[in-house]
Amino acid sequence: MDRSASRPEATDRSFGTTPLRTTPTTGRPEPPAPPAIPPGTPPCASPATVRLPVARADVDPTAPAIRLADVSYAYGTSGGSRPALAGVSIDVRSGEFLALVGANGSGKSTLLRLIDGLLTPDTGSVEIGGHAVVGPDPGVGLVFQEPRLLPWRSTLDNVAFPLELAGWTREARQARAREMLHLVGLNGVEDLRPHQLSGGLRQRASLARALTPEPAVLLLDEPFSALDALTRERLNVQLQQIWTATGTTVVLVTHDVAEAIFLADRVAVLAGRPGWVAGEVPVQLPRPRVLDHLDAAAVSSAASGIRNLLAADGEGIG
Repeated sequence: MDRSASRPEATDRSFGTTPLRTTPTTGRPEPPAPPAIPPGTPPCASPATVRLPVARADVDPTAPAIRLADVSYAYGTSGGSRPALAGVSIDVRSGEFLALVGANGSGKSTLLRLIDGLLTPDTGSVEIGGHAVVGPDPGVGLVFQEPRLLPWRSTLDNVAFPLELAGWTREARQARAREMLHLVGLNGVEDLRPHQLSGGLRQRASLARALTPEPAVLLLDEPFSALDALTRERLNVQLQQIWTATGTTVVLVTHDVAEAIFLADRVAVLAGRPGWVAGEVPVQLPRPRVLDHLDAAAVSSAASGIRNLLAADGEGIG
């Protein structure tokens, strides 16, 4: 039996919900109060839209936001098993932007599903905020390559859907959804259905939906890979601004070395089949980053380091 079917991998975890407070009189969820605006808020995020991830009382503030310790995983097949990861250990600091780069079949997407709790490791452990991951975590958002918006819902109602599942009132969830649409640069499309949006706009809506429950960790599985180069560049700039505004811990899977360097603080390289961590490359670029930074010497140095790690194991990115 294929173990990958034992958990809802096809479910977009941007539908995840965050535990909410309830009012004593009505029992209805109460939207979390907005925190103070962090210094250096970028122009794309107005003060009305900026919120930090919800602080969970059970999170160990001294622990990494994400910790994978000697993690291995194999998919069950009719002929036995197909190893996907072997002995992977990675720590991700709170608020860090980490990129995972590797060839097809090196286990990058599997790694995200293990972090999210959609899969359970065969050996080793996965922790978020110092606590073992034992299933899908409401404090984690996962965005796939395809937006997976509900076709019969408006853009606004798609973005508000996680809060609807959590029991928020219609007024409260739509107000929060409008904030997130503004944060990702989607204004004036609230009433449109997914088929009326371009690919780039649909992916922005998917990102807004993932951010609506204020996740502490955001996992991105090649979210812009199907878009044209110009749209992808614009969304990468905007994603950096959103990350700066929210302070969310982000793990991005990508095949694009330049994209990884532009967005990340650090790039982890997965190699082999099953995948293992061949090495890590820090990105020495100032923030906020602009596209002109891709011409900097630091980018060439980081790109060479990443490609050398891939080449050392006979890997490459097509």
